[in-house]
Amino acid sequence: MKTSNILLSAAATFVALTGAIPPGAHASDEVSAESLELNKSITRRVYEEGLSQGRFEVPYTTDFVGRGSRATFTHEDGMAEARGWRDAFPDLKVTVDRQVAERDLVAVRWTARGTNTGTGNGIPATGRAVQTSGTTLFRLADGRIAEEWTCADSLGLMRQLGMLAKPAAAPAADGSPSAATR
Repeated sequence: MKTSNILLSAAATFVALTGAIPPGAHASDEVSAESLELNKSITRRVYEEGLSQGRFEVPYTTDFVGRGSRATFTHEDGMAEARGWRDAFPDLKVTVDRQVAERDLVAVRWTARGTNTGTGNGIPATGRAVQTSGTTLFRLADGRIAEEWTCADSLGLMRQLGMLAKPAAAPAADGSPSAATR
């Protein structure tokens, strides 16, 4: 074992046994396991209660800011979009695949499944069943969601719904039309 690993191990053992904070660390740097689990349970509700059941009672701060792929949005805008997804996919179920929490942040990997039998968020009813996934990073403050960054597979969703034109076949290497276009 390297000397640095031995020193780190000894320091960690000392902190664990005495509760003392090592030099350079701050009491505010510590987050209890209970606090991390509370933050994870709050963010899980976004998917299990809000998107999956249409019960939008998750606590948000008054100055919440959300960030999507192209723009920032308010809590009101986010709730309107969430209701639009429920309208477009009345059987929508969003599962939390994985959560990781650190300090005031919670990262969530999620998967959404549903059948597009309604209209919402500019999507006409197609009758198609879809599955898509994404990742959201939340920042919480005092038990409320203060910020959100979401990245989802919107292109894949549009393809599954049949809302994108099929790409043209590439020409053959010699410049002649490909077999698909002859």
